[in-house]
Amino acid sequence: MAYRPLADEIRPTTLDEVVGQRHILGPDGLLRRIIQEGNIPNLIFYGPSGTGKTTVANIIAQKTNRPLHRLNATTASISDIKDIIADIGTLMAPEGVLLYLDEIQYFNKKQQQSLLEFMEDGRITLIASTTENPFFAVFGAVLSRATVFEFKQITAQDALPAIDRGISIMEKRLGLQVECQQGVREHLAWACGGDIRKAMNGLELLLNAGKREQGKILVTIEDAETVAQRSAMRYDREGDAHFDIASALMKSMRGSDPDGALHYLARLLEAGDMITAIRRILCSASEDVGLAYPQAALIVKACVDSALQLGLPEARLPLAQAVILLATAPKSNTACAAIDRAMADVRAGKAGDIPRQLQNVHADSKGLEREQGYLYPHDFPNHWVEQQYLPDELKGVRYYQYGDNKTEQAARRYWEEIKGRGQ
Repeated sequence: MAYRPLADEIRPTTLDEVVGQRHILGPDGLLRRIIQEGNIPNLIFYGPSGTGKTTVANIIAQKTNRPLHRLNATTASISDIKDIIADIGTLMAPEGVLLYLDEIQYFNKKQQQSLLEFMEDGRITLIASTTENPFFAVFGAVLSRATVFEFKQITAQDALPAIDRGISIMEKRLGLQVECQQGVREHLAWACGGDIRKAMNGLELLLNAGKREQGKILVTIEDAETVAQRSAMRYDREGDAHFDIASALMKSMRGSDPDGALHYLARLLEAGDMITAIRRILCSASEDVGLAYPQAALIVKACVDSALQLGLPEARLPLAQAVILLATAPKSNTACAAIDRAMADVRAGKAGDIPRQLQNVHADSKGLEREQGYLYPHDFPNHWVEQQYLPDELKGVRYYQYGDNKTEQAARRYWEEIKGRGQ
């Protein structure tokens, strides 16, 4: 008998056996109702690997009388699509076909467009899966003809029943009883990172290599930790996970949560992606802390320089220092808001001529215009004198608004006193 991986053998054959996804496959879930009704529309399944997308597509295939074709977009070509289309309307597929297209994001625009005519008239019912956001990864015309369902990452609690089923299958396969030390099942459920396929591969390896004692397979927590080490990490530098973790790091620092910020920093560093962490940390120093604590930018830059000189794993120390500093520092986005307002006006064409007194003095030497009339602030008390800086079209516009932190309020009071005295 040919070898069959445990991850394939345990694959559910009914919706009730599918792990997780209660939001769409529960008793009143919309996808469950669509499948049970039997009139299957074009579907796009979006979510992490190992969450049941292919399994649900197989279950749908059992509910239809159409032949099921499977393609993986990483290896399929236009000729593969043409072969499927050639079957449509023949004795092989008189009512059309069901096409399961895995990793659709790897199909280019032309390949995706080749399906449109047949999706439109129903000769092809497409069930596509993707680990990337379909609203970016799937061609708009295909997307408009399909319904998107998101498959969410499976929790450790959801994974436990699948691990128990896997143990039961392996006991029958090996003819031995499996005895797990306390915490083994829970560790496997947590360490798979929501990927049931990964959990089954780890479990199969663990039981095949487990210690045999008195007709039993003894599974230790040490062995489980060895098999599952680092497997909980979901990370793809080109995928959604990369941007989600980077975003979570930035938002945790902005939200003044040092523990959340350290968690996401740790995930980036564990994946070896120090550069993404550094970019977000440098940005947060000016965007989120800004003028409330201007020295933070200098301290963070020093931490980043140290990290780049040290390299991992020691780089974690100055980067952790920077992250905690930013998360616990007072916050102000006034600099960010001010430059955004100014750029919005420039993009809208609100510019106007630069006031004569601010222009380069080279014009004066050519005798083309009157004298410049620039007032040098350092020649006046408190190094300030009133004069117009904005173009006439924008005279009186205020881009910068003082924040309510003590640093910016101190600056506001200082300049209000000086400028009020000079007016």
